[in-house]
Amino acid sequence: MADPITTITGSIEIKAADGSGMFKAYTVTPSTKPTGAVVVIQEIFGVNDALRATCQEIAEMGYIAVAPDLFWRQEPGVDLTDKSEAEWTKAFALMNGFDQDKGVEDLKTTLTIARALPGCNGRVATVGFCLGGRLAVMMATRSDADLNISYYGVMLDKLVPEFGAIQAPLLMHMAEEDEFANEEVREAVLDGAEDNELIECYVYPAVQHAFARVNGVHYDRRAATIANGRTAEALADILG
Repeated sequence: MADPITTITGSIEIKAADGSGMFKAYTVTPSTKPTGAVVVIQEIFGVNDALRATCQEIAEMGYIAVAPDLFWRQEPGVDLTDKSEAEWTKAFALMNGFDQDKGVEDLKTTLTIARALPGCNGRVATVGFCLGGRLAVMMATRSDADLNISYYGVMLDKLVPEFGAIQAPLLMHMAEEDEFANEEVREAVLDGAEDNELIECYVYPAVQHAFARVNGVHYDRRAATIANGRTAEALADILG
């Protein structure tokens, strides 16, 4: 019987590619080595309890989890929930002020750092949620990540023209009743992905945006369990 996986939690500092400063990345490292790494991409709420819990779960599966602070240019250390109107207002303001191209640069830098972490086997995936779900698709079209996984990404229809650039598997989890991605948006994404064998799309019926956010207002255990199972299978296939 295999030994249980233990984890070590900490943070690393990463130098931005444009030389504008340093940003932190929350990390959870498993005892299992060598192993792959997963860059975990935040929602509009920053690196919060829900994202840290996701990192812990990924590490307990045996992968190095790295969650960079993408709002650092606006406000380092953002840590919000979905439980109050004030937090939603701040989260949307941060999203609206967020430079997504710079965010992708920071994610690509994090990807490079993750590949070189002690114990990493050189294979790295991304997993993103909400805003992070969009960024995971952008990483699929603009980076050399070995696998990209998007949970209820926003404005994905705008990225369909980039799907031809995808060179590694992309897994997308979509909510049938997503209030931030209506049926028209969803159909555009599904149509754009239809002839690309690297893209897998799953639509989860009767659930809303953020159905996989543990303790979130729209958390749906059944849909989350199914989606997370598919994510776990993809990580095992690609990262080893």
